[in-house]
Amino acid sequence: MRTVERWLTSPWRRSCVAALAGALPVLAFPAPALWWFAYVALVPWLLLARSAPTGRRAAADGWSGGFGFMVAVHHWLLPSLHVFIFLIAGLLSVLWAPWGVVTRRLLGGTPSPGRAAVAVLVLPSGWLAVELVRSWQGLGGPWGMLGATQWQVTPALRLASVGGVWLLSFLVVAVNVALTVLVAVRAARVPALASLVATAAATSAAWVWSPRPDVDGEVRIAVVQPGVVDGSDSGDRRFDLEERLTRQLAGHRPDLVVWGESSVGYDLGDRPDLARRLAALARETGADILVNVDARRSDRPGIYKSSLLVGADGPTGDRYDKMRLVPFGEYIPARSLLGWATSVGRAAGEDRRRGTEQVVMNVGHGLRIGPMVCFETAFPDMSRHLAADGAEVLVGQTSTSSFQHSWAPEQHASLAALRAAETGRTMVHATLTGVSAVYGPDGERLGPWLGTDASTARVYTVPVARGVTPFVRYGDWTVDGALLVLAGFCAGEVLRLRALRLRRGAAGPLVPRARTAHESPVRPGR
Repeated sequence: MRTVERWLTSPWRRSCVAALAGALPVLAFPAPALWWFAYVALVPWLLLARSAPTGRRAAADGWSGGFGFMVAVHHWLLPSLHVFIFLIAGLLSVLWAPWGVVTRRLLGGTPSPGRAAVAVLVLPSGWLAVELVRSWQGLGGPWGMLGATQWQVTPALRLASVGGVWLLSFLVVAVNVALTVLVAVRAARVPALASLVATAAATSAAWVWSPRPDVDGEVRIAVVQPGVVDGSDSGDRRFDLEERLTRQLAGHRPDLVVWGESSVGYDLGDRPDLARRLAALARETGADILVNVDARRSDRPGIYKSSLLVGADGPTGDRYDKMRLVPFGEYIPARSLLGWATSVGRAAGEDRRRGTEQVVMNVGHGLRIGPMVCFETAFPDMSRHLAADGAEVLVGQTSTSSFQHSWAPEQHASLAALRAAETGRTMVHATLTGVSAVYGPDGERLGPWLGTDASTARVYTVPVARGVTPFVRYGDWTVDGALLVLAGFCAGEVLRLRALRLRRGAAGPLVPRARTAHESPVRPGR
């Protein structure tokens, strides 16, 4: 142990170890999808931060671990962002510096049982505060939230219906903190065990008492996934392929056909011939078709990504313009300063325009759907608002063709399970090039995934659910509670420091008594 401590006295070596420790949770996300690993992945990082010799070093451990976490979780963006991924990770990892300091404050040395119990509340709350800040769309959105690792765990999905992915993140971090206390602090093992028992009890209570989705009938939804289509004329050839695949659905009686993001490369107002072909497909299949147009609009300036519903008589007028755009992908923040990013990555040459409001569309057969585009499905609040506004099925249209051979397609598809469980609504995740997936109102997968090598059309029979989950009704109450915990902790720290200063002031200055010229330095007074 002393050899390790001496080895870690080097700031560079310690920072590298912290970055590696912070990167460990990536193994709990798809594609490895080792969901159980999330409950122990933070322990090495916590052990390192608690052993920091100073508060400044603990802050550096927090920053280094956050840097490793951000780079690992977003490593698939490297071909698009190039050096920007390290710049963004370096800036956002500052959010974990205070978390490292608080870890040392609560778990450093030999903490009392009371201090360890406080840590099990405060450290998960601090992690949620970090996730809250970096979830802002301008900072890249909520990709890589720790609770998202639990997308295939049935009890966790039930908890998501109560408190959303936020509650899952809180509980995952709480278990990591409790295990850290069990490993490193023998005197505080009782509160650590109590925390683990409380987590198990909360999960069991949610399993028993949380309301189940109120299923009322079924609908048949078809997903059309054309696969990779390259070349200068890829827009026309992709449309032709999507048309052929959709025509195969005739006779399968779908209630809705969904195409992926950017499935149509022209504004239908400028290309009435495409609108007529889509209307003919709607008549052949007997279902409305939800397409996604990535083009300059004919009725207003700018390029939009828009979900359009096309029926037997042409576009129905239902339209949703994407509201949350991908920074450095669909727009360049501060383009006058950072516009050069287009020369080193795959950033858009022209900023896309934003929509202004979410839309619930009325499809034939009495079905109401809530469309989202691309990484909007990572935002819990968007699906929650659509469910509250009456959407019976959530639809995400996306394209991960730029990241075809990475972990991104599976990670993106897994998010739909959480959105379904949070809202109690079926979620259809339709992509151009895979992975496409459908999840029921409880978050369980319906039918097979359509992988990145598939070019096909498939019909899914999905339940239509109504009712309101606690998460839809009460929103981000877990985040509100975490912020209250942090406010209480900060107030307590201010009072503690003030009381410490008062005690030091009452004790007087700690200086030795002055000797006279005639006193002996060995025997005072002589």
